[in-house]
Amino acid sequence: MPSSTTTETPPQQQDGTSLPHGLKQRHLSMIALGGVIGAGLFVGSGAGIAAAGPSIVIAYTLSGLLVMLVMRMLGEMSAAYPSSGSFSAHAERAIGPWAGFAAGWSFWVLLCTAVGLEGIGAAHIVTGWLPGTPEWMWVALFMVVFCGTNLAAVKNFGEFEFWFAALKVGAISLFLILGALAIAGVLPGTNSPGAAHLTHFLPHGSEGLIIGLLASVFSYGGMETVTIAAAESENPVKGVASAVRTAMWRIALFYVGSMAVVVTLVPWDSKEVVEKGPYVATLDHLGIPGAGQLMNVVVLVALLSAMNANIYGSSRIAYSLVERGQGPKVLAKLSGGVPRIAVLVSCVLGFVCVLLSYWSPNGAFKWLLNMIGAVILVVWIFIAVSQLLLRRRIEREAPEKLVVRMWAFPWLTWVALAGMAAIFVLMAREQDTRVQLCSTGGMTLLLAAVGYLRQRARARR
Repeated sequence: MPSSTTTETPPQQQDGTSLPHGLKQRHLSMIALGGVIGAGLFVGSGAGIAAAGPSIVIAYTLSGLLVMLVMRMLGEMSAAYPSSGSFSAHAERAIGPWAGFAAGWSFWVLLCTAVGLEGIGAAHIVTGWLPGTPEWMWVALFMVVFCGTNLAAVKNFGEFEFWFAALKVGAISLFLILGALAIAGVLPGTNSPGAAHLTHFLPHGSEGLIIGLLASVFSYGGMETVTIAAAESENPVKGVASAVRTAMWRIALFYVGSMAVVVTLVPWDSKEVVEKGPYVATLDHLGIPGAGQLMNVVVLVALLSAMNANIYGSSRIAYSLVERGQGPKVLAKLSGGVPRIAVLVSCVLGFVCVLLSYWSPNGAFKWLLNMIGAVILVVWIFIAVSQLLLRRRIEREAPEKLVVRMWAFPWLTWVALAGMAAIFVLMAREQDTRVQLCSTGGMTLLLAAVGYLRQRARARR
């Protein structure tokens, strides 16, 4: 176990008290509720359904169980040690500065790239409504709006996310209600399909289920934002505890529930599921006038919400890293209680990602996408290992901080690690994901090596 001289940092740096507590409890509650409804659910789930068929419900259930365990572990540590660095700060405290460096900067690269990807997705929807307008112009507009939002006080970010989340939660709740009525055969103008679309449960066998499982794992990204935002809330401990304790029913209802509705109502091999997205395809299939286009608006909001949240998250992760001596000091400079230079740098890198998608779609852009392909799994492993090490220390030194406890510790933590290892093995079996695994592994090893050398250099001073 690393010594305290290399893992501990001053309390004000660990806890991020330099940042104002500008987020209200209602902001954090809605961020927690809406954060689970990510762009990946609306946009990426169609490919999973096409590969796995009705068994996509099993895929989302399995990956959802894993995510619940990860969120519980992260919640335990974040309630004990609220920090804008979230899992990066926990990894530094538990494993050492090199681990915090590797986990934090790899996630920062992921978030910056995701900002650009979500901007591209949102622009694609808008240009479908306004053909002839250039996509890059809409991406630039979205980038300016949300960069401006994040440059202002954190409460502005909170307000945007509050209303974005409210719309997403309302829309998917309505979708689930309409779907349940249609399945029951009581929705006017529709007939219940019964189990007609579920007969070929594994149309592509176990290979299809594996592809669907991998697709479902990466659609859960974005849940970490609530633990980052908690450090700037009125009551960080209460906010994290509440978010983690409700994670189970939110995942079960929004993800597994909506997948069950889609594959019951729409044939899994329908082209519209991939081309339009499963939610739009389902509402069009039910013949609800204008519902498909309305869902496109919701998908646009989900993309913009994710864009806004990732600009916020990337700037706070960078700020926390630098506060702990893990990066260039200029990124930690606060102005009006906001790390504005970190916000600007994150936005610029996000837009560079957009430009690369136009200039070098099969070169630098594809390389970048492969490099971030498995980052979320790397982060989850850091979370699990950190929790294994920190739990005993908290029980020994400050048991009152265990407001949230990991279930059946340490057995379920080991089960989660085994699940992550299994996903790595499955990724290694598929050509596309194998490339992502190698690229992400290379980036992580490089960052870990740099972090270790920095740690050794600081220890010798």
